[in-house]
Amino acid sequence: MVLELNDEEHFELYKYAKSKGLEFVETLCAVGCLSMLKLFSPDKLKVASRDLTNLPLLKALAETKLPIILSTGMGGQKELDDALGVITQHHNNISILHCVSQYPTEPKNVNLNTITFLKKKYLNYTIGYSDHTIGISAPVAAVAMGAEIIEKHITLDRRMKGTDQAGSLGTDGMNRMVRDIRILEMAFGSEDIFIEKAVEAAKTKLERSIATNKALPKGHVIKLEDLHLLSPGDGFKWAEKDKLIGKKLKQDVPADEIIYPSFID
Repeated sequence: MVLELNDEEHFELYKYAKSKGLEFVETLCAVGCLSMLKLFSPDKLKVASRDLTNLPLLKALAETKLPIILSTGMGGQKELDDALGVITQHHNNISILHCVSQYPTEPKNVNLNTITFLKKKYLNYTIGYSDHTIGISAPVAAVAMGAEIIEKHITLDRRMKGTDQAGSLGTDGMNRMVRDIRILEMAFGSEDIFIEKAVEAAKTKLERSIATNKALPKGHVIKLEDLHLLSPGDGFKWAEKDKLIGKKLKQDVPADEIIYPSFID
């Protein structure tokens, strides 16, 4: 069974990805693999978790000046800082992926709060998440927590032999993950609280307005004890009760009737 591609085969994949308008990311696991860069330049270079401490490799990758994505699945803060120390001698175009190299990763070990830590600690870098859990909930949640890059393995059949098959997605699963992330992105909105225009119809129908709690005759001077709240919400709100109290009615108003501006002098 062939488990690797030669440089020319990588180049064919690169050209195909580009024909589809995709960025092409290469994971180079040895300095010798840099030979393929004679054929093409990937958009980004990915450092696998196992190579976070492979400082000679990181130096060689950084010297290309290509953007680098670091996966932290087998390292802590010291290992990450050592890696950054090597790469930043050559450039600062770096992304950091929170990752747990357990295949599949148990939910109790995911620790998505690391994303928050990374975003606060490493302000100059793009922070993402490399996922090995079963399903799509963890990567979608990671985006909700601020991850800007999601890595998820894809497979033709999760029953195939291989350590990471269980934590991978089939093509349908990948489509669902991307769909849910795109829906989530639309749902973020802005950091504010306001009345959405789409709510206006429900607001008018369901909110409460000041109404009579008994029948009131024409000429009656409205008192607080004459009032309660009923739907719909197109009349005076309780916060506006001072606009009514002490005003004289221009007409008879039955019990449980919304009091509108036209009813008062």
